[in-house]
Amino acid sequence: MSDEPAIEAAVEAIRAGAIVGLPTDTLYGLAADPFDPDALATLFELKGRPGVKPLAILVADLDQAQQIGVFEDRALELAEAHWPGGLTIVVPKLPSIPDWIGHRERRTVGLRCPRHRVALELLGRTGPLAVTSANVSGQSVAASADEAREVFGDAVAVYLPGEAPGGEASTVVDVTEPTERVLRSGPVRP
Repeated sequence: MSDEPAIEAAVEAIRAGAIVGLPTDTLYGLAADPFDPDALATLFELKGRPGVKPLAILVADLDQAQQIGVFEDRALELAEAHWPGGLTIVVPKLPSIPDWIGHRERRTVGLRCPRHRVALELLGRTGPLAVTSANVSGQSVAASADEAREVFGDAVAVYLPGEAPGGEASTVVDVTEPTERVLRSGPVRP
């Protein structure tokens, strides 16, 4: 079965400022255009999550990531070794990136290229997306479009079909300090 109609509907929804559900290699997620502050506010409201906690930005490839963040030696090594895959790399964000993307005070952003065909196809068409797990903060995480739909119903414009085979949030590594730090353990051991 072709995912084309659903992906096209998701692209249109993102462009309209709506929220989209998408499968990734780690968890099923909710996505919004990171450059649309109203869409991000809607995403935070759906999650019941404070708007000050930064969201990861998913990208289709390293080229997209480098349009948002600064990838120096260690960040490049990690991306080349683990992307696509379950590793989020926190890097300095480019000066051109709005304050509301990433960590406002530290001027950093967490970027990840997922290993999931549907997610990569969507990201290739929309560009980078702010993505968070499909759950209300503090509740169990959805592993599929059907589970996410049970929680969020019509508040999400499009649910891309599929499941998240990993079942575990990505590893998060901060490479912005002299000593890199694992901020969250996950499927990748850098």
